[in-house]
Amino acid sequence: MTENDTAFSLLKRVSKGDETAFADFYNLFEKRLYLFIKSKLNDSFEAADILNETFLEVWRKAETFEGRSKVSTWLFGIAYYKTVDRMRKRTDIPMDSDNFPETADDSPDAMACLLTAEKSDHIKFCLDTLKAVQRAVMQLAFFEDLPYSEIALIVDCPENTVKTRMFHAKQAMKRCLSNRMGG
Repeated sequence: MTENDTAFSLLKRVSKGDETAFADFYNLFEKRLYLFIKSKLNDSFEAADILNETFLEVWRKAETFEGRSKVSTWLFGIAYYKTVDRMRKRTDIPMDSDNFPETADDSPDAMACLLTAEKSDHIKFCLDTLKAVQRAVMQLAFFEDLPYSEIALIVDCPENTVKTRMFHAKQAMKRCLSNRMGG
């Protein structure tokens, strides 16, 4: 049984008010979802708060899941929007503004070699310098190993926009890492 099958089965039970299934569902996704949210806010308390809001939304709306995407895609989409809403409340800067020309990038594994332990501090620093929309697609692609099509569903934009954001994120990461590591 795949993770998605397990999650879907649990979600069906949650939709009927099964608290044990909800606890199992929470345990299945809690750590990954928390890290995803925290990577955007860089605030443990707010990340925990949004995590709880996300799972509360799952409890309330489990029956609305139609199975047109993976359960994790649906769940990360909820978390993404709750995080973006929180970020908008903290700042007047629009989170979705991308004024870059469309430039496709079809290589989601191009930076995988950079994710080594000795470089992780540099990578974290550079990730934190990215625009929120770029950081989100990079996080979902590299750390959640999601394809661009699922990322597009989560962040509610066309797949080509995801590719454009990834292209610019990679360029920014290369410049930042080069500056930090003297390359």
